[in-house]
Amino acid sequence: MSGGKRGGRRFGAVTVRRAVPRDARRLTRLVRTSRAYEGPYASMVDGYRVGPDYIETHRVFVAEAAPAESGRAADGGGGQVLGFYALVLDPPELDLLFVADEAQGLGIGRRLVAHLREEARRAGADRVRVVSHPPAEGFYRSVGARSVGVVRARPPAVLWDRPELVIEAGEPSQRA
Repeated sequence: MSGGKRGGRRFGAVTVRRAVPRDARRLTRLVRTSRAYEGPYASMVDGYRVGPDYIETHRVFVAEAAPAESGRAADGGGGQVLGFYALVLDPPELDLLFVADEAQGLGIGRRLVAHLREEARRAGADRVRVVSHPPAEGFYRSVGARSVGVVRARPPAVLWDRPELVIEAGEPSQRA
């Protein structure tokens, strides 16, 4: 992806890189300010923190835009964070995937899922479990995830049932 424009906003070149501990504050801010978690879902991110320890322990990757004026890829912390995901490998599961509100609809989520597939494949996983935020189920289905069930609510932490899906990590020709 060479860049994107939405609502008059232009992003420089977009890269996906491994997150580093100093990204923690920016990733936490992205989670806490996500419009996807407004209203009845607000309690899920209230006080949520992506800490440096989490980033060091898990495979966390950031989609970052270089400053538009330079047009060069960011070197690990200087550009605008457009989204991120976290992959847990034992067992393979997508723990987090967020796209910044201002980057919605620009293909950032699709790019992160493609990267996730590649990362899971490299690690030897053939599929990745996704317990989806209910409003995000359509997105996951649009990138080829298939439904495998429902994860029931666990009050007081989670007050609603969530779709359970699987993203195949096999070669593209194997994911029909």
